[in-house]
Amino acid sequence: MTNGETQAVLTKLFDAFSRRDGEAMASLYAPKATFEDPIFRLQGAEIGRMWIALTGRSKDLSISYTVAQSAAGRGVVEWTARYLFAGKRPVENVILSELELEDGLIVKQVDRWDFPRWASQALGAAGSLLGSFEWFRRKVSRDAATRIGLPAKP
Repeated sequence: MTNGETQAVLTKLFDAFSRRDGEAMASLYAPKATFEDPIFRLQGAEIGRMWIALTGRSKDLSISYTVAQSAAGRGVVEWTARYLFAGKRPVENVILSELELEDGLIVKQVDRWDFPRWASQALGAAGSLLGSFEWFRRKVSRDAATRIGLPAKP
């Protein structure tokens, strides 16, 4: 892939995310793709199911992004998600996505963000107190997977 092709796929992904179009996002992942962030560790079709569920549930979701780096088959996107967690708690999550592409599709995505900061915003006092504990992150991960119909993984 050329730098321009990589840039185009990254832009398509995050433009679709901005429109809350999980189906369009899902179409940009290779069947063998992997996705990892502090809550999810997914493979293949699970990634698309996650995006479809998250974009379908988040009526107030707002995304802003910048393609920070783009090279042949690799890219880094800095993005911010703003939404109400559970319809009541405002969250502003700043994320760094590192992506690898092959044949015009995403094969690997690793999203990095501050889980304790997110937990404090999304879960209030409990998140503030417990957000830095690994067992709590795993519990939130299991609960999130169950809520959107995905297998719970550590």
